[in-house]
Amino acid sequence: MYDSIAKYSLIFMSELLKIKLTIADRVYPLSVAPEQEEDLRKSAKKIEAMIKQLEQSYAVRDKQDVLAMCSLQYATQLEQKSALENKGVTITHEKINQLNEMIENHMATF
Repeated sequence: MYDSIAKYSLIFMSELLKIKLTIADRVYPLSVAPEQEEDLRKSAKKIEAMIKQLEQSYAVRDKQDVLAMCSLQYATQLEQKSALENKGVTITHEKINQLNEMIENHMATF
């Protein structure tokens, strides 16, 4: 059993790409699945752009402060998007319930 797990792990690890991402003047070596590479690179570029914008807009000297502000902004965006999606699902369920009620009322007349 352990032998098959070891073989699978070796195969899986060989399929990973080794990439380096630079964020806040630090290089982060990563092993990633090929399908993740593009999204990770785009995300790193967005983070770098936000860091640059924050550094220009505010008198921030510490990279940790800039990274914290950047993290907070992205987390807030994620929460807002999630809330909008949940609201959309709720509205969709309400519309479906209304349509079902209309169909039932219509069918009751026959």
